[in-house]
Amino acid sequence: MLSAAHDILKQQRAPGNQSHVDPDPTAAPHNSSSRFDCNSVSTAAVLLADILPTLFIKLIAPFGLHLLPYSPRVLVCGVCAAGSFILVAFAQSVRTSLIGVVLASISSGLGEITFLAVTSFYPRGVISWWSSGTGGAGLLGALSYLGLTQAGLSPQHTLLSMLGVPVVLLASYFLLLTSPAPPGPTGEEEADAAARQPLMNPEAPESKPASDSSLSLQEKWTVFKSLLPHIVPLVLVYFAEYFINQGLFELIFFRNTFLSHAEQYRWYQMLYQAGVFASRSSLHCFHIRHTWILAVLQCLNLGFLMADMWFAFLPNIYIVFLIIVYEGLLGGAAYVNTFHNIALETSDKHREFAMTVACISDTLGISLSGALALPLHDFLCQLT
Repeated sequence: MLSAAHDILKQQRAPGNQSHVDPDPTAAPHNSSSRFDCNSVSTAAVLLADILPTLFIKLIAPFGLHLLPYSPRVLVCGVCAAGSFILVAFAQSVRTSLIGVVLASISSGLGEITFLAVTSFYPRGVISWWSSGTGGAGLLGALSYLGLTQAGLSPQHTLLSMLGVPVVLLASYFLLLTSPAPPGPTGEEEADAAARQPLMNPEAPESKPASDSSLSLQEKWTVFKSLLPHIVPLVLVYFAEYFINQGLFELIFFRNTFLSHAEQYRWYQMLYQAGVFASRSSLHCFHIRHTWILAVLQCLNLGFLMADMWFAFLPNIYIVFLIIVYEGLLGGAAYVNTFHNIALETSDKHREFAMTVACISDTLGISLSGALALPLHDFLCQLT
């Protein structure tokens, strides 16, 4: 949805005009007197529609989401994902498209918090595989949208072609993920297998390493305070990178290249996701203990690209491409190392609650970036 954000806001979806990938690549900017090539609405609007429902879900999750079994949650994720593709594909207005993006947000937010909690039933090493999978999802989404539209497929047909993804999601959870046999006296792996035994049985009560409901409010507050050194840097990293992605990408436009504005935006998104995927899959290669360093570097990255947006001193788009890959590397490394550090430092009793609370960090940072990117867009697009 974020890869399609520029198309969602720019493309005119008149009944006879849904087959065009880029209706008018050389069209005049919305505000022809502005120094920037602006849409009437910032792509941050799509970002907010994509993140605020996720933020709401993550805020209420520590207070009662654990009472809902995992299987119904995964089913809701699949249904909302399919609904989002269909609604955005057939939408005739930006408002309807944004409602579709909200459905995608519900699927994404509920899915992230559900599967991160499920990792607490498994050995700690599964965090690296979870992180690699989320990085791969971002890359696959951005690359498929870029590739299919570059090949001539319309945004509408590209979105509809993605309907197989929710089916694979549901099949992988209900059919591929196994319920191991009860534990014997043979060691830790069988004990871990026993802990995940109830996950696939929607009728049985879910036994957990330590249910959120068994923790007192005082314990939850203590755990939350202990997580702040991990949460704050991740909030800053995601604030900086999504301020770049949805606040600056659409304004960093090179006219001396063969790529149209919409195509440049899609390339930015794909290269960002490539960097994220590489770094989220790197945990077995290197481990970063002090994630605040990544936050500082990402904020410097934001400052540099803001300066280029204003002064336009970079000579060509390829330098921006390299910076965007670097941006993705920082963001992915911050994500995987934060959750890996939490998994190492929290006890079995607190781990599921800690994962649930910590996953609000990226969402909070993204929400703040979207809220600030909207007025920035309006201000910059009024400049002559």
